[in-house]
Amino acid sequence: MQARTFNQMAKAREKPHKLTVMKSDDDRHLVFGWANVAVRIDGEQIIDWQEDAIDTEDLEKAAYEYVAEFGTAGEMHQRGGIGRVIESIVFTKEKADALGIPEDALPQGWWIGFKIQDDEVWEKIKNGEYSMFSIEGKAIREQMKGDDG
Repeated sequence: MQARTFNQMAKAREKPHKLTVMKSDDDRHLVFGWANVAVRIDGEQIIDWQEDAIDTEDLEKAAYEYVAEFGTAGEMHQRGGIGRVIESIVFTKEKADALGIPEDALPQGWWIGFKIQDDEVWEKIKNGEYSMFSIEGKAIREQMKGDDG
């Protein structure tokens, strides 16, 4: 896969729901991408396929808990233990600013990397069958501000 800058990756994401694998290393079975994006570069909060949204602060808390408690990759929400988290950062406005990343360079979201230890799953990533990440979680639904429904 061709390496791209953060700006290129962020701007290439036309559809808010497709969190594609952005980079992989075939020899080492490493895969990287957005686990979740809460707010686009333009400031618009993303509504997912289930009509849910997550605030950046809540995403950050969930990411920290996931990495601390589990730190593993699963396959299709059915089978766990196919890999390990090797990289994880939730980009917030504050972190981007502290890192000197321009405001329009990255969305607010969770970037993650995995070392995939299961050869069959790695083949599915390589051939494009598994081309995006999906986070599984539980939450309490709350009505969004300005939502009359």
